[in-house]
Amino acid sequence: MFRTFAALTAALAVSATSAAAQSNDVAEFYRGKTVRLIIGYGTGGGYDVYGKFFARYLGEHIPGKPTVIAQNMPGAGSRSAANWLYKVAPKDGTVLAVLGQATPADQALGQPGVQFDARQFNWIGNMVDVNNIMITWAESGVRTIDDAKKKTIAIGATGASSPSVIYPTVANNLFGTQFKIVSGYPGGGDIMIALERREVDGRGSDSWASLKSNNPGWIKDKKVNILFQVGSHRENDLPDAPMLTDLAQNDEQRQILDLVSGDAAVGRPILTAPDVPAERVAALRKAFDDTMRDPAFLAAAEKAGLHFNPVGGKELQQIVSRIVSPSPEVIEKVKDAIRPRNLQTLPGAKKGGGTSPE
Repeated sequence: MFRTFAALTAALAVSATSAAAQSNDVAEFYRGKTVRLIIGYGTGGGYDVYGKFFARYLGEHIPGKPTVIAQNMPGAGSRSAANWLYKVAPKDGTVLAVLGQATPADQALGQPGVQFDARQFNWIGNMVDVNNIMITWAESGVRTIDDAKKKTIAIGATGASSPSVIYPTVANNLFGTQFKIVSGYPGGGDIMIALERREVDGRGSDSWASLKSNNPGWIKDKKVNILFQVGSHRENDLPDAPMLTDLAQNDEQRQILDLVSGDAAVGRPILTAPDVPAERVAALRKAFDDTMRDPAFLAAAEKAGLHFNPVGGKELQQIVSRIVSPSPEVIEKVKDAIRPRNLQTLPGAKKGGGTSPE
């Protein structure tokens, strides 16, 4: 008995020593370095706002306290940044990224331009587990899906496979709405400007958290209508907006809409490249968790009107793996439902798919 206890005590001591050594190694690696947080969109949209705010506080919680800087890398709705992170970025934990939430679904659906395996990324955490929404301007004359079956309005969107294209496309194909989808906007901020100028009548996808943070006056003054929300559950402060899945008219439509809605759980993700040493991935995940609990971070977020509802890295990694691996039968049904049939592209816009509610 004594020997067994002694052996266990020795093993625990070795384990603790090893963990401490790894922690010291991680701190030594990051000390004096600069960590880049690549944001796969232009300035002004939800990903940009959340990513840059997060970057201000992250460095304090990474061992060695490196400097963290945010850099925009827009293109193809964050797919350019995803491909760069997968193929080019250093695989040492000095580069993080904020990518579109539909990045795993893009891979599952075989979208053009995907040059990555989302399962190989190291997912650090989701800043905001919150629903997406589709909105129209109050003066557009379209307040509900039924209204959109009777009237054609222009919907602003980013890349050709972003949720901002997919949601109105699915509504057109399954429910008979008449949305004219105008894609090619560089980011969500550009769509909001176009919407306010009445160049378009609605936005194909936004995060409910982003709309509340960036345009609270639009909600207060009822300048926009929320046609539906997309996620796993109804938002507490959106009791009257239907879930996209609630609009299903049969079991086949529900299967399609379940997969289309699934990527909302990816939210506003932070991730790093494949093949980063495991001890650094663990340290980055802990730094993410610690940042989300940081009193200074939370106080500043409240003051800025930013909503955070985080999901940890291990859980997010599992969510991504599930999204990437649905059955071939469901994939084919979804591909047909998201095939654009009333899509036009802004002059001069780059071709390619986007992956976010922007």
